[in-house]
Amino acid sequence: MSRIAGVISSVPVGNLKTLLGDMLDASKSGPGWLNNEHVSEHVALGWCGWLLPTVTASHGIIVMLDGQIYNRQEFGRFDNDADLLATLYRKHGMAELLKQLNGDFACAIYDSQTRTCWLARDRFGVKPLYYVAKPERLAFASRPRALLSLPGVSKAVNPRYVAIFAASHYRYFDNDPHASPYAEISQLPAAGILCVKNGHLSQSTYWTLGDLPDFTVPEVELAEQYRELLLDAVSLRVKAARKPAFTLSGGMDSSSVLASAVRCTGAKQHAFSTVYADKTYDESDDIRSMLDTAVERWNTVPIGSPDVFGLLQRMIDVHDEPVATATWLSHYLLCDEAARQGFAGVFGGLGGDELNAGEYEHFIFHFADLRISKRDEELKREVEAWIRYHNHPVYQKSWEVVGDAFARLIDFSRPGRCRPDRRRIERYASVLDPEFFDVTSFEPVMEHPFSRYLKNRTYQDLTRETIPCCLRALDRHATSFGLENFLPFLDHRLVEMMYRIPSGLKIRDGITKHLLRQAMHGLLPNETRTRVKKTGWNAPAHIWFSGSARAPLLDLVHSQEFQQRGIYRVKEVLRLIEEHERIVTEDLNQENHMMFLWQLVNLELWLRRQ
Repeated sequence: MSRIAGVISSVPVGNLKTLLGDMLDASKSGPGWLNNEHVSEHVALGWCGWLLPTVTASHGIIVMLDGQIYNRQEFGRFDNDADLLATLYRKHGMAELLKQLNGDFACAIYDSQTRTCWLARDRFGVKPLYYVAKPERLAFASRPRALLSLPGVSKAVNPRYVAIFAASHYRYFDNDPHASPYAEISQLPAAGILCVKNGHLSQSTYWTLGDLPDFTVPEVELAEQYRELLLDAVSLRVKAARKPAFTLSGGMDSSSVLASAVRCTGAKQHAFSTVYADKTYDESDDIRSMLDTAVERWNTVPIGSPDVFGLLQRMIDVHDEPVATATWLSHYLLCDEAARQGFAGVFGGLGGDELNAGEYEHFIFHFADLRISKRDEELKREVEAWIRYHNHPVYQKSWEVVGDAFARLIDFSRPGRCRPDRRRIERYASVLDPEFFDVTSFEPVMEHPFSRYLKNRTYQDLTRETIPCCLRALDRHATSFGLENFLPFLDHRLVEMMYRIPSGLKIRDGITKHLLRQAMHGLLPNETRTRVKKTGWNAPAHIWFSGSARAPLLDLVHSQEFQQRGIYRVKEVLRLIEEHERIVTEDLNQENHMMFLWQLVNLELWLRRQ
C-alpha cells in the first residue's frame, strides 16, 4: 500500500521539492513510511508507503503507482508494477496500456520528452486520486489532506456536499464523480485519465460498460463461467496478498470470496467478523455454517457500546472527510484488530450486491423489467414470492408497495429509465436551513446506458451511489492500519460478464443472486448457499444515540459552534432527537433516525477540524 503525490508546473518553480515533501508528509498514515521523490524544475513526483516503492524512472519516463496490477505475469518479467506501466506506455500510449491492465491502482506517468504528465485510476476507483488545478500549476495526491498542505489551496468546503450530507441520503454524496468535499479539490473519476501538457488539462475515459446483448447460453454454462472467473479473480489477488485475512458476514458475497480462496489455496483461511449483542444485526448464527469447511480461525470483533465521538475523531482524521455510514465504524475496528494480529491484507465481498442484484430495492427494478416486457404471469409469481419471503414489520411488502415504487422510481415511457428516489432525498429536507441550501432542488444524475431497469439501477449503484463511498472507506481504513485491500467482485471481467446476464438469472422466485448461488454449488455449504434471509452488514447505531449515549449528541447540538453555522434548523434537529429516542425506547415499528444523527455528528466533527 502506498500514496502518491505530485506538482506539475508550466513555469520553473524553485520550491517544488519543498512542496512535494509537505504533500508526502501529509499523505502518511503512520511512522515507518518510506519516501521516493523525482524532482526537476517543472515536475515533482513522489511516492510514500511501507513496502518497496512502486516507482520507476528510465528512458525519460517516470512512473509512480499506488496499488497493484494483478495480471503482470501476462506481460513477462518486470521489476515491479511501475516498470510494467513504463514499458507498456512506450509501446502503446496511455489509454491502450490502461485497457490491458487488471488491477486496483492510481498512477502518475511523466514523459519528459513530450513534457506530458498523465494521471489515471482503475476502472472502479478502488484507489483514490484528487487534484487541484491552478493557473500554471496542477497538484495531485491520493488524499485531500496532501493538497490542503499546499499554499494557496483553501480548506473551504463544498457547500452542496455539506448540504447533501447534512440532510439527505448517503447514496447521493457521490453523485458527481468529479467533486470532493472541498470546494477547490477535484476528484479524477473511476476509469479516468487526466492529461497535463503545456499548462492545458484534458480528461477522458478509457473504459465503460456497454449495452451488449444478454447471454443466451444455458444457465449451467453461465454458472460454470461465473465460477471460473470468480476463482481466477480471487486467485490473482491471493497471490498478490501478504498474510491475508477475510471479512466474513452471513451473506453470499464474503462467503463466496472466502470459499473461493480455500479452493484456490487448498487451505482454510483466517476470518474476521463484527458481532453484536443485538440479534437484529448480529450474523454469528449465519456465519457458523462456514466455519468447519473454510475457516482456520474465526476472529470475532465485538461492537458493544463504542465511544462513538472519540472513534469518529480518529476516523475523520483518516478519511479527511465525514464518514458515510455507521457500518464503517465497525469496519474500522475490524481493521484495527486484523492489523493487531499481524495480518497484512483484507479480502471482502464488496461489489457482489451490485453484480448480482442483491439489494432488497433491486426487486422493484426487476419487476419493472417484467412488466414492460409484458411477462405478467412471471411478474405475479415474483411479486408474490417477494412478499412471502421478505415482508417486514417496518418495510412492508405488498402489491400496493410495488405500485407506489413504480410511480416514484420507474419511467415506463422510456424503457430502462430509473427516477431518483425523491422520498429518500428529501426525507430530512425540513431540517436544513433554507438559506443554506434547498435539498428539494437537488436533481441527481441518473445513469441509463442500458435498456433494462435493473441494469441501470445496479450501474447507478456501481458508479454514483453505493460503491464510491464504500471504496473510500475501505481504502482509508486499510491504509491507516498498514493493510492492503482486495475486492475480487470488482475484477472487471466479472463485472463485464454480469452486465450481460438476464435479470431472471439474478432474481428468481423471490430470491436474489440466483446465478451466484448456482456457481457456488459444491464450494459453499448448502445452508449458506440457499439462505434467503439477508441481514446485511449494518451496525446498531440507533442505540449509539439513545439513552445515556445521547448526552454528547445533545451537547453538540446545543453548542454555540453548531448553532451558529447556519446549516440546520436547530429546533427541528432537537425534535428528531426526541422522536428517535421514543422510537428506540418504546421499540416502535417505525423507521428511526440513526442515519440522520450519524451524518449530523460526522459533519459537525469534520467541520470543526477545518
